Amino acid sequence: MKFSGKNVLVTGGSRGIGAEICKVLASFGLKVWINYRSNPKLADDLKAQIEADGGSAAVVKFDATNEEDFIAAINLIIQSDGELSYLVNNAGITNDKLALRMSVDDFNSVIDANLKSAFIGCKEALKVMSKKRFGSVVNVASIVGEMGNAGQTNYSASKGGMIAMSKSFAKEGASRNVRFNSATPGFIATDMTDALSDEIKANYSANIPLKRFGEAKEVATAIAFLLSDYSSYITGDTLKINGGLYM
Repeated sequence: MKFSGKNVLVTGGSRGIGAEICKVLASFGLKVWINYRSNPKLADDLKAQIEADGGSAAVVKFDATNEEDFIAAINLIIQSDGELSYLVNNAGITNDKLALRMSVDDFNSVIDANLKSAFIGCKEALKVMSKKRFGSVVNVASIVGEMGNAGQTNYSASKGGMIAMSKSFAKEGASRNVRFNSATPGFIATDMTDALSDEIKANYSANIPLKRFGEAKEVATAIAFLLSDYSSYITGDTLKINGGLYM
């Protein structure tokens, strides 16, 4: 994979798919800034693992829903490295309930954590990347942002919003050579899916054309492609990573 920039910020990068994204991007030679909000040990352990494998990493704590903190983190990166080349907006939460039982607070909490945080990241990345006329941003959305899902009205809205927002940012960033794309993972094997029973996992897998859950590394390498020079003529697009479940 070829990259013209030298560093990347990954929000929510200390665990799960975010951690795999950090490891894959570091393996391609990028300095990875691992964002975390509340668990420094996970972030520090990931940094140590990346460095043990020959990569470069740094840890930065901030709440991605807080505009001032997000801006301060980007300024810190620029002060350290002289630039910010790539951003992966991966931070997010779920708060699943049927719509009739979902309060406005339940809805807003997920919109803030997933969509608002990505908006802040995209906006600030566009500011700093425009100055050097180069940059690439990937927003990690979800298959449910495309097809919806019962019990996930808030999550579906937040992820669908990320997809649409990426297209608008892509149109605004194109003249400055700053690209914005989104990725929509389907069922991916993580700690969360490990807790499901074998029967439930088998039922889900039966509906997936490739007949299995995806691996976090498969998501990470697809995101690396969207960031890289190999996708230099792709912007405003959505890359489905779902084994054919939603085509």
